[in-house]
Amino acid sequence: MAVPVTRPELVNYVVQQAAGWALIQIRAAFPGHCLPTIELTMNIHTVEESHYKQSVARWEHRTRGLTRLFGGPYVACYSLALLILLLNVYRSHSVTVAMKAHPRWELLENAHMFYTGATLMALGSVFVISSFITLGITGTFLGDYFGILMDQKVTGLPFNVMENPMYWGSTANYLGLALMNASPVGAVILTAVVCLSYKVAIAYEGPFTEEIYRRRSQRCKHK
Repeated sequence: MAVPVTRPELVNYVVQQAAGWALIQIRAAFPGHCLPTIELTMNIHTVEESHYKQSVARWEHRTRGLTRLFGGPYVACYSLALLILLLNVYRSHSVTVAMKAHPRWELLENAHMFYTGATLMALGSVFVISSFITLGITGTFLGDYFGILMDQKVTGLPFNVMENPMYWGSTANYLGLALMNASPVGAVILTAVVCLSYKVAIAYEGPFTEEIYRRRSQRCKHK
């Protein structure tokens, strides 16, 4: 019997194929010693956002392995949050190195593009920081998977402006940084990979998180 393909699996497959195609184009357009840095950046981001975080969190939801290991759900969630933050720092460093390793694009070397990039970074930072303040540590770093559920769905700023503001704010930050550095690699390739990786993360997180809260609602009704 054929196993049905879920939407997240389909999205992940499409992203993998797109990333493979992008690497082929990179090899043709940017030959030289800098290619491994770009590949490393793409792989780190894809693994960290769309695979690693979700794999660990779903394993925790099924087994409560991290909760038992750290002696409680909050300490376990904070520990995963710290590891994710460290991976984020390493990813950001890799993106910066990849952009600086390639020539600047004259078309982007003007004040208009620089200030456009600065504006994107400012807006992106507002979305990221306000999301973190609204959600807190456990809300930001998959506390739902540890059994740390919020009382109700967050609808205030910035979630009344857009869905998943932290992801898209982070994407705006990378695009803004690329424009400020006049980097064609950052503006086109790395930003596209960031965007695709976040699409995968959203496809995995959204339905699974909704299912967690749906089950809680059902349990409350039967009490």
